[in-house]
Amino acid sequence: MQSLPVDLLIEVLLGLYLGLLTGIIPAFVAGSLGFLVRYFTGVTLPGFGVVVLALSIASVQGGLLGLVEPTIAQSPRLFIAVLIVLMLALYAHNQGDKLGAELPRRLSFTRLRQRTLSADVVELVGSVGQVTVRPTGEIRDMEGYPPLSPALRGTLKTGSWRLPADLPLSELEARLEERLRTDHDLADIDVAIDERARATITAAPPSGSLSRRVPAGQRAVSIATLVPTGIAHGDEVIVRADGRSITGTVLSARTDIDGDRAAAAAPETPDEVATDGGNAIEPASTDAKPNAATAGGPGRVTLAVARRDVKPVLESELPRLVVQSRGTSREFEALALVKREGYAIRRFTVGATEADDETASLETAASSADVTILAVRRQGSETSGRRHGWVFGPGIERRLEAGDEAFVAGPDDATEAFVEAIAR
Repeated sequence: MQSLPVDLLIEVLLGLYLGLLTGIIPAFVAGSLGFLVRYFTGVTLPGFGVVVLALSIASVQGGLLGLVEPTIAQSPRLFIAVLIVLMLALYAHNQGDKLGAELPRRLSFTRLRQRTLSADVVELVGSVGQVTVRPTGEIRDMEGYPPLSPALRGTLKTGSWRLPADLPLSELEARLEERLRTDHDLADIDVAIDERARATITAAPPSGSLSRRVPAGQRAVSIATLVPTGIAHGDEVIVRADGRSITGTVLSARTDIDGDRAAAAAPETPDEVATDGGNAIEPASTDAKPNAATAGGPGRVTLAVARRDVKPVLESELPRLVVQSRGTSREFEALALVKREGYAIRRFTVGATEADDETASLETAASSADVTILAVRRQGSETSGRRHGWVFGPGIERRLEAGDEAFVAGPDDATEAFVEAIAR
């Protein structure tokens, strides 16, 4: 009689052990079926079916175990093992059903790329949200390119950039890539931004930047002259050389004042610094921005001129520069004319619609209100999967779909009403 509690405790422990060992596969099958049935049909798998399925699978394992030890069928441990198997199967089914109900049914790579920033990293400046993007981890080297210089790597690692917070992460990545490529004249760059506004940067150093800026059929010539204040890369100039006027394009410019400022801003480094191996450490040099405007004064300018004009420019003793006017930007002139007529241009993203007839009614309203769709951007076959592919003048045969970005023009009130109705 005294050994009865000990035997009962052993039977309970053996029942728990057998139930956990046998219930793994039934629980996995029940959870998987519960998830699949709820995700694809929206119906919860009945609990009675889960019980029958779990017992059927467990009976196979129990039968095999019974062949090894037939005494299990007559012991209390079998009842406890069955209870453990049913509990595991029902719990796994409940979790799978819950996951199938919460997981989005329409999931695509495009919508994953259009995820936005976390709300706690957005800073409100007035009524506009902005975010400060900072690099995380080390600045990686682009495969197939030389490694970055220590100075450029340090500049990128300690930098921070403010960008609009109402854009998807793919657009933020594209803007940051363009800014870094322009500011540092990088040969190639790849940026990945997460929801916390942390950027992973992979960059390639500038390579052959001057030769890439020289147009085909022209040559780069450097001359010492009086540099106009504010001149920068891309300005059209006329070189007055020995009575001749030669047209050229500014590739880079530097004055004595710019050199003094760079020397003053550069950190002081020891003249002779050596590592343990005896190799001297070269002081970090600041990377000049090729598109930065220069201060006026004596200096040197590199111009792109025609091949026949190279010799006259080099032989001139006192060349002078005259900056030409580019005139008014045609894009601003066109926008001014549109606003003068009382029209407005708006950019928006099409929201999700419940049916195609809703989109059709919106497009009919747009045509009746003289709202014109100027351009549509959709990532797909029409743009070859590119990130910046715009289709201009899509026409009435093209239907707007959820997720499309579009520019529309029309009367101010009608345009605002159309954007409010269709935008998200």
